[in-house]
Amino acid sequence: MTNTKFDMVVIGTGPGGYVSAIRGSQLGLNVAVVEREDLGGICLNWGCIPTKSILRSAEIFHLMNRATEFGLKAENVDFDLNQIIKRSRNIAKQLSGGVTHLLRKNKVTVFNGEAKFKSKNELLISESGKETSITAKNIVIATGARARQVPGLEVDGKNIWAYREALQPPRVPKKLLVVGSGAIGIEFASFFNSIGSETTVVEMLDTILPVEDREISAFAKKQFQKHGMTIIEGAQVKGTKKVKEGIEVTIKDAKGESKVIFDTIISAVGIVGNVENLNLEGIGVKVDRTHIVVDELCRTGVPNVYAIGDVAGPPWLAHKASHEGVMVAEIIGGGKPHPITPNSIPGCTYSMPQIASVGLTEEKCKEMGIKYKVGRFPFIGNGKAIALGESEGLIKTIFDEKSGELLGAHMVGSEVTELIQGYVVGRQLETTESELMDTVFPHPTLSEMMHESVLNAYDKAIHI
Repeated sequence: MTNTKFDMVVIGTGPGGYVSAIRGSQLGLNVAVVEREDLGGICLNWGCIPTKSILRSAEIFHLMNRATEFGLKAENVDFDLNQIIKRSRNIAKQLSGGVTHLLRKNKVTVFNGEAKFKSKNELLISESGKETSITAKNIVIATGARARQVPGLEVDGKNIWAYREALQPPRVPKKLLVVGSGAIGIEFASFFNSIGSETTVVEMLDTILPVEDREISAFAKKQFQKHGMTIIEGAQVKGTKKVKEGIEVTIKDAKGESKVIFDTIISAVGIVGNVENLNLEGIGVKVDRTHIVVDELCRTGVPNVYAIGDVAGPPWLAHKASHEGVMVAEIIGGGKPHPITPNSIPGCTYSMPQIASVGLTEEKCKEMGIKYKVGRFPFIGNGKAIALGESEGLIKTIFDEKSGELLGAHMVGSEVTELIQGYVVGRQLETTESELMDTVFPHPTLSEMMHESVLNAYDKAIHI
């Protein structure tokens, strides 16, 4: 007979949920998870991992078309969309199986179905018309989020796609419109642009990648345009109409309205939290604009009920969810972990070029009245970048003028999503410019640019 009484139950098995469950079990708690779809959640099955798979295919295709630059010959270079997608889905399947193994290894009980609160300590799990009741001393809501549906851009799976449809496309769009220029929108725009789609990105705000430092966003914009993308900032989709050739879209920007026909639209205008059908209001959990209200320790205000990850609000990042999951498990296990500092959470966009950042932007420093120093170093000044054929990029560092504290780091260029962690560790250790200057960076590496950017902030750069 399956146990129905637990110390901890986690609703959802994305990167927040399954990690939280495993950590809880490691701490000696009797743990269960409830999952209505695939183990691993959206990130593993329909987000972070499969998108990186298709972007890797696009990156290699891009390099193959540059073969002559490297003294190589690659004639009649082509791609097979079905095989690109098949590889992506196989990787997602492999990793979902890995989560199954990890939960089993850590003796976490798995319930398949949809959970609903009966009380703050009791859940009803529905699957195929059958209901199971389980109780827990502590419940962690990790139900994640989904793509926001916008009037006029309702996903139909044919001409209008969200991330699921874009990850298993039936065709390569000839003329593609991506609405929204956050990480999701820019990554899909980058992929389809690389494999031949005539790609336009529309952003409502006055800059693409709006959460990034403006200098970095402007640099990335130039590179996207260099690769053939059309970028329209400060613009809105005012209407759509199905026509024989596809969809006629009315776009309004500072110049006025224009009508353009696209055969495919990808809607990437944000997400909404999965809070429906949980009976949150019945137990007193507060929800604000589809996201559960929590404090710095992910407590909902209802004793022993927590919420983590995307459903608990921004930043909407898998690694943030995982760390929140561990933090909550340790609280439940009797520990006193430190709350997560939002400004120390890195953000990464895996486009071509890549974008990565942590901490305060220059604009935020100005807004807060902080006196600061800025260092910059271009990829063109780095031997390894030139040897790789990746000389377009920039690394920017920001320091507190008085204390030397590393306030922020912002990058655009090849492999910056890997480089950023050096600065993330630096911020966690509360480093100043002095420690970074005294650190020996290996040569030849892209990481040397991190050192030079720090030196440049204090007028000590060597290679610029």
